[in-house]
Order: sequence, then structure tokens, then C-alpha cells
Amino acid sequence: MSEKVRVRFAPSPTGHLHIGGARSALFNYLFARSQGGDFILRIEDTDQERNVEDATSRLMESLRWLGIEWDESVDVGGPHAPYQSMERIDLYKEYVQRLLDEGKAYYDYMTEEELAQEREEQMARGEAPKYSGRDRDLTPEQRKAYEDQGIKPVVRFRVPEGKSVIIDDVVRGNVIFDSNDIGDFVIARKDGIPTYNFAVVIDDHLMEISHVIRAEEHLSNTPRQALVYDAFDWEKPRFAHASLILNPNRQKMSKRDGSVIQFVEQYRDLGYLPEAIVNFLALLGWSPKGEEELFSIEELKEQFSLERVSKAPAVFDTDKLAWMNNQYVKEADTERLTLLALPHLQEAGKLPSELSEEQYEWLKQLVGIYQEQMHYAAEIVELTDMFFKTEIDYTQEAQEVLEQEHVSTVLEQFSKELDEASDFEPETVKKAVKATQKATGYKGKQLFMPVRVATTGQTHGPELPVAISLLGKNVVQARLQQVLSS
Repeated sequence: MSEKVRVRFAPSPTGHLHIGGARSALFNYLFARSQGGDFILRIEDTDQERNVEDATSRLMESLRWLGIEWDESVDVGGPHAPYQSMERIDLYKEYVQRLLDEGKAYYDYMTEEELAQEREEQMARGEAPKYSGRDRDLTPEQRKAYEDQGIKPVVRFRVPEGKSVIIDDVVRGNVIFDSNDIGDFVIARKDGIPTYNFAVVIDDHLMEISHVIRAEEHLSNTPRQALVYDAFDWEKPRFAHASLILNPNRQKMSKRDGSVIQFVEQYRDLGYLPEAIVNFLALLGWSPKGEEELFSIEELKEQFSLERVSKAPAVFDTDKLAWMNNQYVKEADTERLTLLALPHLQEAGKLPSELSEEQYEWLKQLVGIYQEQMHYAAEIVELTDMFFKTEIDYTQEAQEVLEQEHVSTVLEQFSKELDEASDFEPETVKKAVKATQKATGYKGKQLFMPVRVATTGQTHGPELPVAISLLGKNVVQARLQQVLSS
């Protein structure tokens, strides 16, 4: 095995990139870069029934969006091509045959019905279901009899009996499994396609993978893979199994879990910033040395180490993610946020499909006044609702403000000042407010609150002169008249 650090992320092309998979990819990528090593993206597509068309390109697109780049894969090639399992079938068959020839694997002719019955009987006896080993020692005559019946066999690995399988895990220390609990497992299906636990070992060995970094749920697969390494007398990679990710209710996440948005594409489409997602995922099961929580991907590359990966479950805190993304939104370029917000406003029917230069500049200013409070770009639709309608349905709280005796005096004067203004820029609006104060004698909350509520429908909001300027003279005057005539 190469002394150079070589790690891989090997997703199945069965759908979108899940946040758990994204974290595994990120941990591998950060470790490779922190060690000056290679990061390989391999596509494990042997489960043909579950594969989804275009899933590979979508997975790659999501990884690139996160800023994760690879050194070898199906698109860039590399010294260990091909990087797609189904293109390596002939290679796997050679190694299956080698185990058959050495008596370390054998043909099993049990039907699905027989296996199901066997499992039911074992469970009825209170035993953990596993293959009984019925066909472990068939004679050539017995094999021929099955084949004459047209029964196609699978190939099973002959698990050594009474052996302790010790996994030296970087995160968990030594984890020990009893081979007697494993049972002979399938390494090649009836159609000759290898199973995951076999193919992954062949690929990792031939691609000189030095470290296998993945989620805890894969730990139960590891003894089977370790036994395959032993059968070929190959050196094992270092294993590192990161913690489970729990949902906000501290329960194991499932793909039907509605408490968490689960796919990277969904975060992208909602207008989250990739650097915030990367920062958040990095802290799900890894801890930095200090108290700092905000890291660029370059800083993460420098700091990441497997020694600081935790075996304690990580909780996916949606409030923490919203806070973290907001920190990045505050610092982001307004132009970038405007481009992220625009499709959401168009989809909501607030803006046309094509914007003039003037409309775009207006939108940019609008996004700018909500930048401090926006958690992600899709929120812009709800935040800016008052800018896209002429009349407002005033809340109870707003009505209580507008029912005060002095309000009509303030609003009439403010409307007059605006009407006489030569333009509608924020500075001009500010002057109109000051002129209203001078003319009516009202100031502070008695002045600003009626103006804010009447024009925006809200008791709190962005800087008032800017908001009024962006609403436009016609809309503002219409709202003032709506209140004055009610």
C-alpha cells in the first residue's frame, strides 16, 4: 500500500447527495488535503435496481457546489481507472474465482424461498438470522444436480469459525467482532455482479486507499470487509467511523424524517451559502482546538484531524445552521445574494422573468436592507411582501398604533411633505420626516411609529427612509390615504 494518504468517497448513484454522505465526503476531502494526499471519487453502481439516471452528475454537481474537488474519478480519470464499479466487473470476477479456487468461497444454490424459511425458523428459535452453511461442502455431484435443475448459485465467502475480527478504528479504538456471529456472506450474486462488501475491498486495495473514513452505520460491514482483506493476505487501510448524525429530537435520522432538510440540492435551491453548509457539516462530529465556530474551507483543511473526530452522536441543530448561514449572509456580497434571491421572487410571481437594469438595481437595494436578518435567500419572499402590494391588511398591533389621536395630524403632514418633494431618495424622505416633526411638534416614537406602520404595515423593520424610498411615491401615498380615509 502506498505511504501517501489516499482516501475516497464512494457513493451509490441512487438519488440526491444526502447530508450524511456530504459530511463523509467532506471529512475525507479535508483529511486528504490536511495530509497532502489524494481524494478519489468512486461511483459504486453495482445495485442496478436502485440506480437513478443522471444521479452521478447530480452528485458531482452537489460536491462541486460545496467546494469539494477530487483528484481521480470518472470525469478526470486517473491511474486506477475505471472509477465506476460496473466497468470493473471482469476484474471482480477474477478475484471471486481466486477465492473459489483456494476454497475460501463456494457456490450456494439455496433459493430465496429456502433462505426465507431458514430465517423464519432461526428467529422462531430466538436466534439471530444468518446463513446456515447448508451448501458449504457440496460434492461435485451435488453441485451438478442443482445445476441440472437450472438453479443459479450465488458465491458465498467462507467465514473462518471461532475467530476474533479486530478492527483498529482511529475514532473508536479496537472494535472486536466474533466471526461465529457473521455467517457466510454473499460476495457475488446470481448474475455475477459482486456485492458491496466484496467490491469495495477489491477497489480500495487496488486504488491504494490508505484510510477509509465513513459514518458509524458502516461499522457493522467492516468485519466482513476485514475478512476479505485477510483472505487475500492484503494490508488493511486504517478505518475511521465518524459518529451518527441525530435529528433535532436526538433520534436517528431517516430519509422520511421531516424535521431536517436532508439533501444538499435542497439547501442550494433554498439559497443557503455553500461555505456555511461546509462549516456546519465539519462541526458535526469534529471539534476544532479552540472556541471558534466559523471556518473557511481553507482553514478547515489546515485544522482537520481524525484524532478530533468524535464517536459521540452529533445533533443536526437546524437553528444553529440558520444562525451560521446568517453569519455568512451578512458578510456576503449583495450582488451575490441578489442573484440568489431573484429566482424565488420570480417563482412567487413578484417579479417578471426579465428585469430591466432599473428593476435589478431596485432589487439589489431591497436585498441589501434585509441582508442582516436573512437566514437564506428564499426568505426574501416573505420578508419583502409589503413591497409588492399597494394596500395592507393592518394587524391588531398596527391598528392600535394608527388609532392614536395624533396619528392623522402626523400622516397628513408627512403626505404633504412627500408630495412637495422633488425626488424620492432616502435622504429626501429623511428630510420629509424632519419637516413633519417641525410642523407638528411630534417626535421620537410618536412620529416614527405612525409613519412606519402606515407605510409598511410593520412596527419593526429595515431603515425607514430606505424602505419608504424603495416602496415608491405612488405606493406610499396610496397607503397613507388608505389610513387617513379609514
